[in-house]
Amino acid sequence: MAVDWSDDENDAIVADYFAMLAEDIAGQPYAKAEHNRMLQTMIGRPRGSIEYKHQNISAVLQCMGQPWIFGYKPAFNFQASLADAVARWLDRHPDWLAPVWRPSNRQIPPPLGEDDAVLWIGPPPTRSNQPPPKELERMTALARQFDAAERDARNRALGRAGEELVLAHEHAVLRTAGRTDLAGGIRWTSQVDGDGAGYDIESFEPDGSRRLIEVKTTNGWERTPFHITSNEFAASEDCGDEWSLVRLWNFAREPRAFELRPPLETHVSLVATAYRATLR
Repeated sequence: MAVDWSDDENDAIVADYFAMLAEDIAGQPYAKAEHNRMLQTMIGRPRGSIEYKHQNISAVLQCMGQPWIFGYKPAFNFQASLADAVARWLDRHPDWLAPVWRPSNRQIPPPLGEDDAVLWIGPPPTRSNQPPPKELERMTALARQFDAAERDARNRALGRAGEELVLAHEHAVLRTAGRTDLAGGIRWTSQVDGDGAGYDIESFEPDGSRRLIEVKTTNGWERTPFHITSNEFAASEDCGDEWSLVRLWNFAREPRAFELRPPLETHVSLVATAYRATLR
């Protein structure tokens, strides 16, 4: 009979997984076989068991809205103790991805003619391409338990870097369209005026119409939950077609995005997570 992994064993393999993940994200070579052999010596588990536990860790990270090693396909029949071990590691290393998304050397706005600032923006996820029901249920429960949305929302450096990239994208789109006049009028509202407007960037469509953009950024996959404030939701209702939400995902590796237009309820399920209480 298989013996459950102890907390010490889980902590050891999780730490080793994150070491590989950091190299993977940075594009540095690493040998999975060497890591596996080291773990066999350290914790006394066989090669196959370690390989499968790596797949379990990938599943946990996907649930938590974190990047994972694509070479370890997520396997969702993991024990709760493994999710606890991943959460412990993340709590001990809150800035582990900081070097990836700290402000880069890219000039903002990009020089005229530069096109590598333009984001890949695809269609939003739909019911037709969501995970199988059992996987989705497990993922939803774990994301709620460890609050991936709140972790992203607290990460101000990540949010700022996402806005910076969308700002560069807006400049590049307008310059490519020959509207340098409009590009010069783009306003980084959240930095100039604060967070109260209900959107982060005031830009333009090439025809000159106003474009109000709220940016939500995650290092996780496209279905990672995110928070929407009451101001942002009100702006989506009040501003209509001028307002849009740009959801950046996979930010630590190769940022991608999709765009949501009002009404938001046609795209997402909105769940109240906090209430403001006033005395009667």
